[in-house]
Amino acid sequence: MGFFKKMKEDMDVVFEQDPAARSYFEVFLTYSGLHAVWSHRIAHRFYKWKLYFIARAISQVSRFITGIEIHPGAVIGRRFFIDHGMGVVVGETCEIGNNVTIYQGVTLGGTGHEKGKRHPTIMDNALIATGAKVLGNITIGENSKIGGGSVVLKDVPNNATVVGIPGRVVKQDGKKISQKLDHHILPDPISDRLQALQAEIDLLQDEVTQLKEGKEHVNHNL
Repeated sequence: MGFFKKMKEDMDVVFEQDPAARSYFEVFLTYSGLHAVWSHRIAHRFYKWKLYFIARAISQVSRFITGIEIHPGAVIGRRFFIDHGMGVVVGETCEIGNNVTIYQGVTLGGTGHEKGKRHPTIMDNALIATGAKVLGNITIGENSKIGGGSVVLKDVPNNATVVGIPGRVVKQDGKKISQKLDHHILPDPISDRLQALQAEIDLLQDEVTQLKEGKEHVNHNL
């Protein structure tokens, strides 16, 4: 598919995803997420040609204008939609499939402890909500949803919904995942403190006993 056909396809996605979109003219001129995607497609082409400085320069200009940072090395599929977009970060080795939607404040980044492939792989039809952080060389499965503000550090299966910090699967294949709580092993700070105090009392009693025994021994020798 040619570049201009991809541009038209990207604009069509905006109309599908955003009910506020009124016309192609408005979308073409005012949607920063769309501008970031188009800039990335150009920057990525230079990146593949190993013209890294030009690629980075394009991505930095796009970041300044749109508030969205996409490394030119990231691989992005068709019909990628960034809604609102401010604060979005996409790392160098990130791979994004087709029909993926992300919202503002999303980070697809690394953990700082990996080399080589160090950013996430987002499979087709995934949705990542506002403020979510997906970190490391992990895979977000097809048709999965990441809840707003979640921090995801492990692989997510297909057709799953993930929420929380750290992210946990709460639904898969349309069925809720029960979260069992073993209340008998939950931490009890009061009990822990009482046990610590008891240990200190036992230690003091031992020291007092040793002092008494030492005093009695001295008196006996006298």
